[in-house]
Amino acid sequence: MSRQDFPRRLRLLTARDYRQVFETAVFKVHGRGLMALAVPNELGHPRLGLIVSKKNLRRAVDRNRLKRLARESVRLQQQRLPAVDIVLMARRGVKELDNEVLHRQLYGMWRRLEREASRAAVEDPPEIGTPSANASQGG
Repeated sequence: MSRQDFPRRLRLLTARDYRQVFETAVFKVHGRGLMALAVPNELGHPRLGLIVSKKNLRRAVDRNRLKRLARESVRLQQQRLPAVDIVLMARRGVKELDNEVLHRQLYGMWRRLEREASRAAVEDPPEIGTPSANASQGG
């Protein structure tokens, strides 16, 4: 049986993690009712943090639905996503989106993030001697 959970290694856990994304965001991806900020990490896999306020989704059931769909989306796409820390924020208008539209929005946002990250890696390869350059060279 395959694991269907969302392990701790895929989550932003501390205020410091969130602060780092906000202060050093390299990628910014918009969707209808959603915005994601991301910064590269050295972990080799993506991590997700969620910010869903009562201002944009009044009912707890709606906030929890959005968070559940976002976690599921990252869990299913984690092999394609670059090694980045992502903060996904709900914005005005997210309450009008049903599950199918949210799935499409998230999938499109992850594809744009993947394209932007691969474009940035080609345009700005890591310098020799940095940890990410050593990892890509096998040593």
